Amino acid sequence: MKSLFLTIVLLGLLSALQAQDLLTFPWEELNITGTWYAKAFVVNMPLVPDWKGPGKVFPVTVTALEDGSWEAKTTLLIQGRCLEKKVTLQKTQEPGRYSASTDHGKKFVYIEELPESDHCIFYCESQDPGKKFRMGKLMGRSPKENLEALEEFRKFSQRKGLLAETIFTPEQTDTCVPEHD
Repeated sequence: MKSLFLTIVLLGLLSALQAQDLLTFPWEELNITGTWYAKAFVVNMPLVPDWKGPGKVFPVTVTALEDGSWEAKTTLLIQGRCLEKKVTLQKTQEPGRYSASTDHGKKFVYIEELPESDHCIFYCESQDPGKKFRMGKLMGRSPKENLEALEEFRKFSQRKGLLAETIFTPEQTDTCVPEHD
């Protein structure tokens, strides 16, 4: 009877602390649903050393799926054509880590929230043997520049062994207009 009482008191205390944001649990899910803007990219792509990244980027819309996975949808301007691209980020056992299959193979995607801002870092690693592709994206809820978030992204890039001097900031645009020859 005593242990049941202590269990109820402990659960009540934990609930109260969590409700006051004094206690967070590592198994809480990220809430990344909504519209995101790519603020900066860094890529380690030795196979294409002259790659400068996309000239223009479009907002990314993320929706939650019933199984705890995410669907990310955006538009890409490829060879003058506007193409809609969807990627499903499958939940894994590790919090903040997702698996994705793309046209270029399987990848792990890690999502890290930045403190005190509406920004996340999406970090992608190739799962394919022999490929060393890694990319980081600084994503924000607003297209406005945030120098503190950019500085955190620089530090993150260096921790991952990506060269901070290769970080680039793309042009943001909401509408894709096909290019004509």
